[in-house]
Amino acid sequence: MVVAIVGASGAVGQELLKVLEERKFPITELRLFGSGRSAGTEYSFAGHKYVVKQLVHGSDFEGVDIAFTSAGASVSREFADDITRFGAVMIDNSSAFRMDKDVPLVVPEVNAADALCRPRNIIANPNCTTIIMVVALRAIEQISHIRRVHVATYQAASGAGTQAMRELEAQYRQVLAGEQVMVEKFAYQLAYNLIPQIDVFTDNGYTKEEMKMYSETRKIMHSDIEVSATCVRVPALRAHSENVWVETESPVSAAAVQEAFRHAPGCELMDEPENKKYPMPLFLSGTDKVYIGRVRPDISNPNGLTFWCVGDQIRKGAALNAVQIAEYLLENNGK
Repeated sequence: MVVAIVGASGAVGQELLKVLEERKFPITELRLFGSGRSAGTEYSFAGHKYVVKQLVHGSDFEGVDIAFTSAGASVSREFADDITRFGAVMIDNSSAFRMDKDVPLVVPEVNAADALCRPRNIIANPNCTTIIMVVALRAIEQISHIRRVHVATYQAASGAGTQAMRELEAQYRQVLAGEQVMVEKFAYQLAYNLIPQIDVFTDNGYTKEEMKMYSETRKIMHSDIEVSATCVRVPALRAHSENVWVETESPVSAAAVQEAFRHAPGCELMDEPENKKYPMPLFLSGTDKVYIGRVRPDISNPNGLTFWCVGDQIRKGAALNAVQIAEYLLENNGK
């Protein structure tokens, strides 16, 4: 396979390189692309050195089979035709095409087959918080249809990129040293703080991040499910956490849901409250699964239950999900 990565120097681009190498994805040729700033940067992959080339319009994607793009929505929109016109499948990690009717939005554990129908040869990777949630929701949907979800997210600094992680680390040092705290990537100081806004507010009072969880969940699950989200930036470094309240058509026991999570693809149950065992981002950064704990009935709703989950949004929420899509295409003659 001839594989290209657009945005190779970013947090997700770097994670793509790691995931592709770890999973031994069959690459015969690798092409790395980036901005003018990152052009010329050299990276190692599978014992070889590769140099980032500046992304420009033209024929650089001729012969490419799969192109992973993670350089932002504006770049994806501008270069989509260049990337796909020679036949490459574009697996896009931006928000550019997620809600386009002719672009499948795919989480392999939930709707992998959607990737086989792609009129524009583009497959969209969902928002990281949506991915983490729907991997868990699928297990419940197999038992009883989900009518409604309320979710509160606790999103790590890494969701805003590598520079945001560095800013959080610097802020902690500055606070402890009694120095002025520098704020660039976030609206406010994140160290020792929570910020109840991710992305811009829309006319209905929800942020774009929160509305993504509503719209994307319905598209991925092919469902009339209603979703109400509150997304919060927290001073964790990496891996997002979510508390999810679910209302199903029929009453579902916590024991049945725990059993479903034990066997659900992409999930791992970590639910022993008596032993203080539950998922936490500190210990789960760099892992591949969605970890689920604190499964319990919702005492305010006879058809409700709630659970806590944690997933590394750079891996499962971005790079790993994209690579799993590519693996599915290879396994099912989709390319």
